[in-house]
Amino acid sequence: MEPISAAIAAFGAIKAGVSAGREITSMAKDLGKMWDSCEAVQQDHNKKKNRQILSANEEALSTFVNKQKAKDLEEELRELIVWTRGLDAWQELLRLRVDIKRERKEAIAKVKRERAEKQEAILTVVAVVLVLGLIVGGGAFFIWWKLVK
Repeated sequence: MEPISAAIAAFGAIKAGVSAGREITSMAKDLGKMWDSCEAVQQDHNKKKNRQILSANEEALSTFVNKQKAKDLEEELRELIVWTRGLDAWQELLRLRVDIKRERKEAIAKVKRERAEKQEAILTVVAVVLVLGLIVGGGAFFIWWKLVK
């Protein structure tokens, strides 16, 4: 699914939730999807500027339109929240966004850290096995050499 389509779908769910009186915090999943999709649109725009597959005009127009749609969705969300829940709710939503981003970054960092620790442990075990193999092999060779003489 195109990032802009995912953003539009998530915004529709948010709009329906706000209209139904749901709390902003209960819509964290939809908010995350919308903002992730909007960020993906921005990243896609930045990435496509450097590609040469489509003509420059087609490329520019395509990514520009999607980028503007994403901005419009974010602005419409702000207006919707401010008009239905007030400015405090919008500020709460922005705090929620920051918290979600921070949690995701921490989760990614944790996975990377665990992966690095696992690789280090594997390398340590391999090094110990090699050293022990050399010691045992060297000792066996030394004994064999003494017996042959």
